[in-house]
Amino acid sequence: MKKLVFAAVAAVAIGTSAYADPIKVGVIGPFSGPFALQGKNFKAGIDAYMAVNGNTVGSDTVEIVYRDVPQPDPAQSKALAQELIVKEKVQYLAGFYFTPDAMAVTPILKQGNVPMVIMNAATSAIVTKSPLVVRTSFTTWQTSTPIAKVAFDAGVKKVISVVSDYGPGVDAENAFKAGFEKAGGQVVEAIRMPLATNDFSPIMQRIKDSGAQGVFAFLPSGPTTLGFVKAYNENGLKAAGIKFFAPGDLTQESDLPALGDAALGIQTTFHYAVSHDSPENKAFVEAATKAIGNKAELSFPAVSAYDGMYVIYKMIEATGGKQDAEKAVDAVKGLAWASPRGPVSIDPESRHITQNIYLREVAKSDDGTYINKEIQTFEKQGDPGLAAAK
Repeated sequence: MKKLVFAAVAAVAIGTSAYADPIKVGVIGPFSGPFALQGKNFKAGIDAYMAVNGNTVGSDTVEIVYRDVPQPDPAQSKALAQELIVKEKVQYLAGFYFTPDAMAVTPILKQGNVPMVIMNAATSAIVTKSPLVVRTSFTTWQTSTPIAKVAFDAGVKKVISVVSDYGPGVDAENAFKAGFEKAGGQVVEAIRMPLATNDFSPIMQRIKDSGAQGVFAFLPSGPTTLGFVKAYNENGLKAAGIKFFAPGDLTQESDLPALGDAALGIQTTFHYAVSHDSPENKAFVEAATKAIGNKAELSFPAVSAYDGMYVIYKMIEATGGKQDAEKAVDAVKGLAWASPRGPVSIDPESRHITQNIYLREVAKSDDGTYINKEIQTFEKQGDPGLAAAK
């Protein structure tokens, strides 16, 4: 009998070590509805990283648990995050396409002992809401500040600003205004549109009537950005010589085929283009294309998710797989690596990503596809919005 009991205990012990619980990463994003392509890019980036690097860190297996928030919904985002922490026992939270969704979750991170790795949400202030937030995407201050100088250097002295009325839109408006006025330009009018706006004809008329030489625009990437750029072309603004300036959200690669030749020449500043020329990006695009199934759908959230997984793997490595949110975050402060987008690092003070921002112009590649062609680099850009957020 003793031998049988011992054998049973040994089997349980062996089974426990052989089948240890996986380390779960809860990813919240839009996986259905109008912004489903952005969630699909989150998943493509995550799948690509795990295909290249495996699904284990040391002896620990990593498992991804997805939760769908189709449109900005802070209450739903918080409820799903709580469910992931309490029921699914996730050690990490990641994703978050929309700022309001990320903001809603920050108050529960400390009690849950869970870091948050933001793979998109772009309001500067998010990292100030909890010391357990790390961002691998960008902020609209970071991507909108350089385009202000580009506009002024192009001879444009008067601009009208048009943004979606929520955190990143307000940040984009303020970033452009600060940079443009510092250069010597004037923002003649600033329009803030409800986030759900999809009829842009009245806005285009206001732009025409403003007397501005150019328009600066920010909307969250998705159906609205496609609609806005189409309206700019169809309402005669391009033909009238009113120049278009924006961060790269407005010309994401997956929208370019639908915009067609009308988008040629549009200049934007952004942290990533699928056409970026580097060995790291070629390898990433190959892996992410396999993951998403159609290269034409590949867009910027995929690279932030890919790099987000790099950061999470480093956190797991530093904590030996144990749940310790503070130690995990401390381990990646100052972390630097060669991303598919170029050289990046996590600022040890802000926990936000320092990266190159590129001036790109919509062009046709040799094979006839539309790309964002990089024509200038603004190196090692931090987040100018952090001062405003404090």
